[in-house]
Amino acid sequence: MSVADDVNEIFEKLPKAFLPDKAGSTEATIQISLSGEGASDWIINIAKGTIAVEKGLAADPAMTLHMDATDYVALSRGEVDPISLFGGGKIRLEGDMGLAMKFQQMFSRG
Repeated sequence: MSVADDVNEIFEKLPKAFLPDKAGSTEATIQISLSGEGASDWIINIAKGTIAVEKGLAADPAMTLHMDATDYVALSRGEVDPISLFGGGKIRLEGDMGLAMKFQQMFSRG
């Protein structure tokens, strides 16, 4: 499977992994911008305990996460620690840092 296939599969499964109780009253648009092999842009809208995921660019996201697609796949699979990626400069965040911390808690890893 290619990195692009892995990325598409991760985003297709994201709604099933979403934990509404962890999202609480969060209402936000999150932009995920992946580069390198499997590069793509994704919009995640969270509102009223629901999630919507689509390819594309958001007009005014509350947070944008930039990273290499290969690293994103590894992160999504729990193969790498987000702190080490961030510390190593492999994750770049723009916008609401508090949302970034909460975002990772909104999904099951199983």
